[in-house]
Amino acid sequence: MRIEAYTQVQQLYNTKKTAKAPAASNTGASDKIQISSIGRDIQVAKAAVDASSDIREELVAPLRAGIENGTYQVSGESFAEKLLQKYEEISAL
Repeated sequence: MRIEAYTQVQQLYNTKKTAKAPAASNTGASDKIQISSIGRDIQVAKAAVDASSDIREELVAPLRAGIENGTYQVSGESFAEKLLQKYEEISAL
């Protein structure tokens, strides 16, 4: 290991840093924002999506009732077919 290389690097870090000039204050300046009509439409659509439920109760309610009653049954073959379909979709990516 070369000690003189270390001292050279150390000297680089010991150099005086230049002082930053104070930022000029703009007391009269103001910022303005304008949202386009497309941007407003996106905001409205996003608010509607946020307000809606993530769960479609009309589809979930019968399944939930079947599970609670003990009458919901899943075919093993149907489950295996859907599992393979999902696997093929993922592996195709």
